[in-house]
Amino acid sequence: MDVRGDGSAAVATPGGGLARFAFVPVLAVAAGVTVLQAALLGRYGFHRDELYFLAAGHHLAWGYVDQPPLTPALARLSTAVFGESPAGLRVVAVVLCAVTIVLVALAARELGARRGGQTMAAAGAAVSAMVLALGHMLSTASFDLFAWTGIGVLVLRLLRTGERRWWVAIGAAVGVALLNKDLVLLWAAALLPAVRFRGNRRLLQGCWLPLGALLAVLVAAPNLYWQARHGWPQLTVASGISGQDGLANRLTFVPMQLLYLSPWLVSVWWSGLRRLRHEPELGWARPLAYGYLGLCVLVLLVGGKPYYALPPLLLVLAAGSQPTVDRMWPVRRRRVRMAAVLALAAAVNAVITLPVLPARQLPVVAWVYKESAEQVGWPELAAAVGAGWELVPPEQRGRAVVFATDYGEAGALARYGGRYGLPAPYSGHMSYADWGPPPDSATGPVLLIHPAPHSEVERAFAACREVARVDNGHGLANEEQHAPVLLCAGAVAPWSQLWPRLRHFY
Repeated sequence: MDVRGDGSAAVATPGGGLARFAFVPVLAVAAGVTVLQAALLGRYGFHRDELYFLAAGHHLAWGYVDQPPLTPALARLSTAVFGESPAGLRVVAVVLCAVTIVLVALAARELGARRGGQTMAAAGAAVSAMVLALGHMLSTASFDLFAWTGIGVLVLRLLRTGERRWWVAIGAAVGVALLNKDLVLLWAAALLPAVRFRGNRRLLQGCWLPLGALLAVLVAAPNLYWQARHGWPQLTVASGISGQDGLANRLTFVPMQLLYLSPWLVSVWWSGLRRLRHEPELGWARPLAYGYLGLCVLVLLVGGKPYYALPPLLLVLAAGSQPTVDRMWPVRRRRVRMAAVLALAAAVNAVITLPVLPARQLPVVAWVYKESAEQVGWPELAAAVGAGWELVPPEQRGRAVVFATDYGEAGALARYGGRYGLPAPYSGHMSYADWGPPPDSATGPVLLIHPAPHSEVERAFAACREVARVDNGHGLANEEQHAPVLLCAGAVAPWSQLWPRLRHFY
């Protein structure tokens, strides 16, 4: 092992260097997924989170109570360029998905994979359920998957070469990731001890790591300032997720890891984990394995959602790609089986996560992947509220308010309510609360949508009666199906006094 001038170790790789990057097959895999995603972009409709991002994109800020600014900004950019439609919004997600597939192949190359191994890594990522899902729908996780995978490639380059200057690039990438979501700090908290105790600890010495950390803070500073100024509301949201769903998240963590990847790819993932932990030639990459395992422990401890640990799992999959090809490729029967496994994984995961089925058949897959059910029924919700609006006397409409208890419902009314002459909706959910309250002069009737999950909301309004119910037309039991629309005589107090009671974070 050579030592560079700055004292860091330069780790030799087998054969004196990396294999050439498999541009043609890897890009072919990424292009194939892009074509599939593009063909399905316009099916179904917006997801509830996408409707929220659309609204947030029209209220651009350096932060929101539940997220940093990047995803709403991407939503604003994508719809400005490609149109405010599901397809126009999701172009960014498709691009991020394709680049993520390429990055997984690059990670495999860093880990010694040749042409076949790099192609296998790209194909494994391409057919995984979570990559397909996040490539279809714009969410904070869409960018997280791309950013974390890119950081993983940089970390592998750092570990392999021993060149500590890579900390600067890693710091910049972490800073950008922090502008999208704070979860990247969990991976840093897991990875740095792994480098210290299971890798080359000299990589943590010197000025380059502090410089990288400082750069990350500087890039993320606008959002950090916003969060500090507003009392760190993201911590409130995170505690709500843990408190409400923490037990379920912990119980489902392991099975969901397998489903997010694909049960048929578990052998590749397991091969990668064993290789990283035990193969002498990959001793330099051992922190990746222990960093992934440490991240899993941290996610379990905080009660986070199982998909939080997905990006490093893809890197472990990349480590297992070359051994899988070496084992399967020499025997024709095994090659056929490998191709069949990938095809089966692609078919099953596409049916579950992409809008392949007719909407009326969504109950077949919604019990596994509920996000598909959240992409239908929003125009019908607006129509139900529009029917309630017709019952508001014309002379009272100037003082009337439309109030939704959920940001998805509010986003749907903002997007589709104009068809029925509805005014801009208000809501106390997440950052929608920051865009209110209605003026105290709005003393007229209140159209209240779906108050059942939040009993405190209905008590804020007087003389409520049901005037409509939502029917998505597909018999699909998502959150809004059969939700009531109430027409209330008005608020029980001025809006400025009620607003703190109406705010809720999760």
